Amino acid sequence: MNFEPSEDQTMIAETFARFLDEHSSMVRVRAALPLGHDAALWRGLAEMGCFGMRVPEAAGGSGLGLFDAILFMEEAGRTLASGPLAEAIIAAQILAAAREDALLEAVLSGTKIVTIALQDAAAPVQIVAGGAVADFVLVRDAGSIFLVTPAPHETQAKSNLAGTPIAAIRLDSGADRRRLEGNATDAFAKGLEEWKLLTAAALAGLGLESIRLAAAYASERVQFGQLIGTYQGISHPLADLYVETLGGRHFLWKTVRDIADGATDAAAEIPLALWWAAGAAGRSVAQALHTFGGYGLTTEYDIHLYNLRAKAWPLVHGDPALLLNEGGQRLYANAPAPLPDAGEVSINFDLGEEARVLAAEVDAFFKETLTPELRAKAHYSFAGHDPGVHQKLAQAGLLFPSWAKENGGRGASPYATSAAMGVWEDYNWSSHAAGTTQMVGAIIRAFGSDELKSEVLSRIVAGEAICSLGFSEPASGSDVFNAKTRATPEGNGWRIDGQKMFTSGANIADYVLMLTRTDPDVAKHKGLTMFIVPLKAKGIEIQPVYTFQDERTNITFYDGVHIPDSYRLGAVNGGVKVMSASLEMEHGASWIKSQRHMLHEAEVFCRETNRNGQAMIEDPKIAARLAKVFAGNVVTEVINYYSLWSSVERKPHRGQGSMSKLFSSERFRTDAADLLDLLAPESLFTDDGPAAYINLSYRHAQGTTIYGGTSEVHRSMVAERALNLPRTRA
Repeated sequence: MNFEPSEDQTMIAETFARFLDEHSSMVRVRAALPLGHDAALWRGLAEMGCFGMRVPEAAGGSGLGLFDAILFMEEAGRTLASGPLAEAIIAAQILAAAREDALLEAVLSGTKIVTIALQDAAAPVQIVAGGAVADFVLVRDAGSIFLVTPAPHETQAKSNLAGTPIAAIRLDSGADRRRLEGNATDAFAKGLEEWKLLTAAALAGLGLESIRLAAAYASERVQFGQLIGTYQGISHPLADLYVETLGGRHFLWKTVRDIADGATDAAAEIPLALWWAAGAAGRSVAQALHTFGGYGLTTEYDIHLYNLRAKAWPLVHGDPALLLNEGGQRLYANAPAPLPDAGEVSINFDLGEEARVLAAEVDAFFKETLTPELRAKAHYSFAGHDPGVHQKLAQAGLLFPSWAKENGGRGASPYATSAAMGVWEDYNWSSHAAGTTQMVGAIIRAFGSDELKSEVLSRIVAGEAICSLGFSEPASGSDVFNAKTRATPEGNGWRIDGQKMFTSGANIADYVLMLTRTDPDVAKHKGLTMFIVPLKAKGIEIQPVYTFQDERTNITFYDGVHIPDSYRLGAVNGGVKVMSASLEMEHGASWIKSQRHMLHEAEVFCRETNRNGQAMIEDPKIAARLAKVFAGNVVTEVINYYSLWSSVERKPHRGQGSMSKLFSSERFRTDAADLLDLLAPESLFTDDGPAAYINLSYRHAQGTTIYGGTSEVHRSMVAERALNLPRTRA
């Protein structure tokens, strides 16, 4: 897996970034209005080989890959570069395919501007991006490609939303046009798909820059005596939109990778990537402008330029909702679509051969082990735990595959471990006990005494014991460091008194990882100590708490519970260090496997259920609804992969784990609600089958925004780590 461009690609992107910072400054962008075209910038980009980057070397271009063009367009979006850049890059490829050498040379040198019409010439007049400055327009008509010379009056600029050089141009047989030969038709069809990707890239760069501008403003603007960035009403929406926009950027990258690999869903991902980018950019610029308040409405501030172009760039193609429809037809109706040539792509999202081998072994284990009775017992929560299966997994070295072989694991990489856990979801087999116990085991290995490792860790490794977490309390919730449960010295150990809330699995677990207060007279973060507490110890009472998710959790009471000092983790009053390590493990969570399973069940239902005389999935509107969930799944997956890759590569901590947990849980909740609506009224029942699974997913998803820290906690972490906004907890 790799999220970094190659050295050459990085150098090219940085070169264009420096050029655009100087020649597409906001002063220059404003100076180009109202026409929205900067002739000097255009000539400079031509000199740098911009318009020929995707043209083969044999035809006079540089023959770069699609990903190189994507990186350039991200920088163009970031700087609001004026002119029909994406259109010119596509037009140059079409002219090369048509062997229009003289005109191609003029385009590459910047002396002529050729743009493309995004719709066929069915209507006599079409609004064309760059039409106000173009010397020629390429259009498809009845399967042939024509080069149109606009009439002089057609290229006169008109006032429009963002001051872009659009124009209404006659393109039908009544226009001055000639047909192109060669491979123009194939190149044009591929070019339309590539335009969607290049425009998505520009929108990603624009969206991320608008959020950066808003975060910078919120870090210096004072209201009511403090920086406005300290207000969660400001920082949290920016955090959400940053993750959504960054995820869309990586969705686009994955699409390019999938095109290169010839992946089944690549054609559907192309319009969905643009649909996502358009929506994310539109929401980002709206929130960014709102952050500036009244100043954002003034023409003095640059943010309004981002706001208008975020809307204008994709709308030249038409209503973005049509892209969602297109994606749905490609996913579920096998609608054909050509794929642009990808060229070299340095990034990849492949978990690797080790991951495939381990996943296959886990799959074989479940096929052999899970009897019909065990499959019927399956449940996403601790209720689905089976001690026998748990122990067999341990014996096979598959329970904690990331652990070293001498510790009962496989020494598997994080990528292989992720793939293995995906198989658990394929079988709807609960990983709660395994996941929690693995975390506790890792904490014992890092901070535990020799006695604790001998008495508890050995049982964990053998699959003979499972663990739960004792963090939350009735009065503290996500503020875990406000724990009131006391641990006081007693004899050769400690006495524990208090209560914990939401101790899921405590009714079947052997141990609980517990945070206690050992010094009430110091700051709340300094007087905490962590322990392992045997749940069979005298003085412990466990009472069930049932949720509407068909899940049991517990409230646990501790009255004079005595444990030896050897069951302490870390130093006395050093619990924050231990707790931080455990929270870091928990904060990289993602529910992508549950989300994929949920979409699969919805697809099955829509194929098997008729509405109005046809299978639901044959209805384009329903296919579009499913495609929306599919897109959300892809973004969830790439955000999770980004978090996983960042951890493996030891990249700087910018809240990647929080991004994954935040986005996954919130998207799970919204998509589950949408599918519950889509499958109604059958989804009202909770018995069995695909609709019932959507019912359960809707209820399950509500809790995912709370487990492992609420979404609000993670929004604050993203705001502080990724956007450098001031710390806030208020």
